[in-house]
Amino acid sequence: MSSMQIDRLLDTVIKLNASDLHLTVGRKPTLRLHGGLRNLDTKVLEGDDMVTLMKAITPERNQQELQEVGTTDFGFAYGDAARFRVSVFRQRGDLAIVCRLIPNKLLTFEQIGLPEICRELIRRPRGLYLVTGPTGSGKTTSLATMIDYINTNYERHIITMEDPIEYYHYHKKSVMNQREVGSDVPSFSEALRRALRQDPDVILVGEMRDLETIESAIRAAETGHLVFATLHTTGAAKTIDRVVDAFPVTQQNQIRVQLSTSLICVLSQVLLARVDVKGMVAGYEFLVVTPAIANLIRDNKTFRIDSAIQTGKRFGMQLLDEHLWSLYSKGMISAEEMVDKAKNPGDLTDRVHKLGRQVGRTDLDTEGAVEGKAASA
Repeated sequence: MSSMQIDRLLDTVIKLNASDLHLTVGRKPTLRLHGGLRNLDTKVLEGDDMVTLMKAITPERNQQELQEVGTTDFGFAYGDAARFRVSVFRQRGDLAIVCRLIPNKLLTFEQIGLPEICRELIRRPRGLYLVTGPTGSGKTTSLATMIDYINTNYERHIITMEDPIEYYHYHKKSVMNQREVGSDVPSFSEALRRALRQDPDVILVGEMRDLETIESAIRAAETGHLVFATLHTTGAAKTIDRVVDAFPVTQQNQIRVQLSTSLICVLSQVLLARVDVKGMVAGYEFLVVTPAIANLIRDNKTFRIDSAIQTGKRFGMQLLDEHLWSLYSKGMISAEEMVDKAKNPGDLTDRVHKLGRQVGRTDLDTEGAVEGKAASA
């Protein structure tokens, strides 16, 4: 298998707009397409094919890391067509590769359906803007859209710290500096500590992985920077609990106070397979920190946040399950997909039953819904 072949595979990913390419021994190259898996019509991969494919795309430094720790991650630009985020790992003594497609084209707020209020909030000069959701829920895309909006419309110095860099941003009205953890800087916490000396206006922290990074991000937001950061939590209330719980008990009160003043909003999202057209749609939960919400955070009453979101519609807030229900009502997603991704699946199942419909295999009449089901199962 020559390097020609990896090009052919990557071209196919781009042409079909698949989200991922899976390469592993004993199976044909497989695409993740609209949430489902589809084999490509080529030969079944063997051990030496995998070595050849790995060498065709993996930088020296990463081949070294693969040798030492059995896994390596990197990003690379594929001509002008796209970028890929790649994970190479060993399994059963052989290699496996997953390539995630990062489109070159940045999307607009309208295209990804971000709540309109997002635009208002990113004009703020300081504060913490959290984007959360499970892996593969489109957090990176939402962040890239917001960063691009700032870059296009405002004069700011934007520093991003990512692992690896996914979307490439070019200087527009803003000055853009993107630091890759692992090659430009050893860790997120180090990058954040240094960033404060680099006269930034906007800081993007790819992932808040450890206490030090979370602490630095909150401090940066307090000292007059707009800080975007991600966490793998679903729902706004859970996100706040997760941040507070990362700290030792003795510090938690202080952190609640800091969060109540520095947190701007929490955007929590999931990605859903559509049934009306081929493709995916995002479901959002959106919490805007109003004085009332700030009080709930400070007084450790996060369990009341969901009902506060429900009554906060005029501030642009919405609960995830409400958004999922509206997508289902518009016929964009199946009942199964809605219930699978919901925070309170029982409530939504009841609502479907009240309409005299079932949640089950019965109303899966479109291929999209079946694919989506298979992917989330």
